[in-house]
Amino acid sequence: MAQIHVVHENAAWAAPLFDALERGGLPYRDWHLAEGAVDLTEAPPEGVFYNRMSASSHTRGHRFAPELTAALLAWLESHERHVLNGGRALQLELSKVAQYEALRRHGIRTPATIAAVGRAALLDAAERFAGERFITKHNRAGKGLGVRLFDDLAAFAGYLESDGFEPSVDGVTLIQQYVEAPEPFITRVEFIGRELLYAVRVDTSAGFELCPADVCQTPDAGMAVPRFEIIAGFDHPLLPVYRRFLDANAVDVAAFEFIVDRQGIAYTYDVNTNTNYNPEAEARAGVSGMAALAAFLGRELSALRRRAGVASAAAD
Repeated sequence: MAQIHVVHENAAWAAPLFDALERGGLPYRDWHLAEGAVDLTEAPPEGVFYNRMSASSHTRGHRFAPELTAALLAWLESHERHVLNGGRALQLELSKVAQYEALRRHGIRTPATIAAVGRAALLDAAERFAGERFITKHNRAGKGLGVRLFDDLAAFAGYLESDGFEPSVDGVTLIQQYVEAPEPFITRVEFIGRELLYAVRVDTSAGFELCPADVCQTPDAGMAVPRFEIIAGFDHPLLPVYRRFLDANAVDVAAFEFIVDRQGIAYTYDVNTNTNYNPEAEARAGVSGMAALAAFLGRELSALRRRAGVASAAAD
């Protein structure tokens, strides 16, 4: 019988979703892809396939899980299975360059960015920001990997020559315009089924490792406000543009992160297709992202079963 197949590599991040699926009485398969095989001589099973592969999988020792997932998604899509967050979503998850170019095509402003490989090329790229503060980040990232702020070229050159230099797992480092906000926070906007779930104000005063999952968190003790706070009644001109982006790129579940500078200009700098939710913020707001996600997957499974029933009846 058709079921929900959850494709992932992080058991801790997937556990809240599995709990929500079980509470909803929904059948599912835990398809953990840290390693495994895809038999291209066989047809895939039936069901709804939800991809939650993460760009930060290599930090958990799962270096080639994204590549294996790409093979799995190509197999599923070639057999016309019902895939949510398919191959295009995975491509966007694994490359900020791909994200920025896709965002640009929809008129969504992103920070000025240069992608480079090699220390000489990185120094040349940084020189383009001479006289300005700039940041580095990894092209294949997640969890704020590689995000560092530099005040000048000399500081960056010293970093490149130090043992502390940390290249991106795909070799591509981004040199990016530093967007200074009047207050230390960013906004994260969550979508499920390409519809707005909620937006979250995220305090960045403690740094940019902004994974909202419970297992990523450090205590909020000593902070003036909670690090994650759901915004009641959120509205913004970017919302309909984000929806069009999701439609155009066949992304079903995602989060966008943007920052607003001192002139009130919003810069979108991240599209996360392996989204997690902060349980403390949700408890305060009385909502549950994983419950909403499980319900969405349940609706997709019901619709798939109805279509299969109609096709079977027509064949008879």
